[in-house]
Order: sequence, then structure tokens, then C-alpha cells
Amino acid sequence: MKTGCMLLVVITMLCSAAYASEAPWYKWINLTDRTILCAQTSPGATWARYRGPYTESRCNKPGYPR
Repeated sequence: MKTGCMLLVVITMLCSAAYASEAPWYKWINLTDRTILCAQTSPGATWARYRGPYTESRCNKPGYPR
């Protein structure tokens, strides 16, 4: 019984991972020296989201990734 439940959990996790989409990219600005970079998550405490979202890592194409 445990093996069957464990197998069901593993299959469910694999199926849900197949439908996961890519995270959007954002331009972040450093509040101390005004440096701008492109990242999916905040680089740290002194950074604020500046523009976005973008579909790719160069922050050139606006929109959400599919």
C-alpha cells in the first residue's frame, strides 16, 4: 500500500513539473549607485524592481514567457 501511494505521489510531482512555466525576467536598479541589471529574482536588499516583465535574459522582449 505504501509503495502504491509513493508511486502516485512521484507521478503527480513529475506531471505537475511538466506544466511549469519559466519565470519572467525583470530589470533591477541598485538604489545606491543606480546600476541596472536583468534578473529573475532580486539580487539583494539594495535592489528594487525597475521595469518588466521580459521574456528573455537580455530584457529586450517585453511580456511573460509561455
